[in-house]
Amino acid sequence: MITTPNWQDADTFYEQLLDAQTGLDTEQQLAFSARLILLLANQVGDSRVLAECVDAAREAL
Repeated sequence: MITTPNWQDADTFYEQLLDAQTGLDTEQQLAFSARLILLLANQVGDSRVLAECVDAAREAL
């Protein structure tokens, strides 16, 4: 799992995230987030890395 910044253009990606959720209600925002997570997980593909990411996200809370 990569834990250091690995962004090519973080500001543009953040803007895209905000723009994609504009006008969505809370339920739609949650559905969008879930779909995006699944799409990104599919890009990663490695179950070990995905498990590490899930654990790291949970620990951050």
